[in-house]
Amino acid sequence: MIADAHTDLLLELAYRERRLGETNVFSRTWLPLLEEGRVGLQVCPVYVDHAVQPEGSLREALSLVASFHRALHECADRVVQVRTAADLDAVERGERLGLMLSLEGVEAFGVEVWPADVFHELGVRMAGLTWNMRNAFSDGAAEAGGGLSRLGRELVDRLVSLGVILDLAHASAGAFADILARAPGHPIVYSHGGCRAVHDTPRNLDDAQLRALAEAGGLFGLMLHPIAIGPEQRTIEGVIAHLEHACDVVGVERVCLGGDFTRRLWEAMPTPAMPNDGLTPPGHQAGAGIEGLTGPECYPVLVTALNERGWPEADIRAVTSLNLLGFLRRSLAPA
Repeated sequence: MIADAHTDLLLELAYRERRLGETNVFSRTWLPLLEEGRVGLQVCPVYVDHAVQPEGSLREALSLVASFHRALHECADRVVQVRTAADLDAVERGERLGLMLSLEGVEAFGVEVWPADVFHELGVRMAGLTWNMRNAFSDGAAEAGGGLSRLGRELVDRLVSLGVILDLAHASAGAFADILARAPGHPIVYSHGGCRAVHDTPRNLDDAQLRALAEAGGLFGLMLHPIAIGPEQRTIEGVIAHLEHACDVVGVERVCLGGDFTRRLWEAMPTPAMPNDGLTPPGHQAGAGIEGLTGPECYPVLVTALNERGWPEADIRAVTSLNLLGFLRRSLAPA
């Protein structure tokens, strides 16, 4: 079984449903791919593209949440929403594919904290405060030096009180440190990114950050995307180099997968304009993926490569599923 901490499949669902008027989209598109790749748990982020901000942020976010719930209703015999640790029972028994809702940035909140309660009621159980760029709550990875704002500190406190897992992916170095200091003992994850020692980009964590994450009891999710792995090493060997470095620094028990597969999205939807965040490598094309690992259906290829590399079976199972499943079981409310 594979457990994946981040893939933006809701973008395609919402586009096909709202713009093309299609139905049963999840069952016809992503569900077969997830099942082919033996994905048992998929975290589904709500991401609001910069092109619709700020005016359309809340509407866009709710559109993605609506698509998430439509997928649950249309595939009720095959999927289960993960809100509590008890919801993982059916996932771990292999009876249902677990889908969990997260926020990749809180731009939809505007300058208010109360929307956190609304999105929690809708099922959000993981949240990052920002994408790459600055918002009212926090600086993102593209910003130098800054961290949480006063409003951001208030929001962190509210998310902690709700029991929402804090996601540090896309946080600036300052926000990364601020959140760790403000929420000691609270579940922390870095859902998708890479190791800066292997590929130097602000979207990746340096070794000191990796160790700080591990010391806080957090989990590091490797992003299977050229921006994290490196545009010159977008191969499975490049992926394994990041995995092995992370395991060497923090231990195999602190590493998981956060696919962030985008090739299918930009084949099915209009290609977005590249954001002016300074983090996109020169010449990078939207949808460019890792060779041989372009979607969840390719996960068995990664497992085979790890086997051939000589990874122990226990370590492969830990990184590909057990670490994330165990983290969620410990972090979510029991029932």
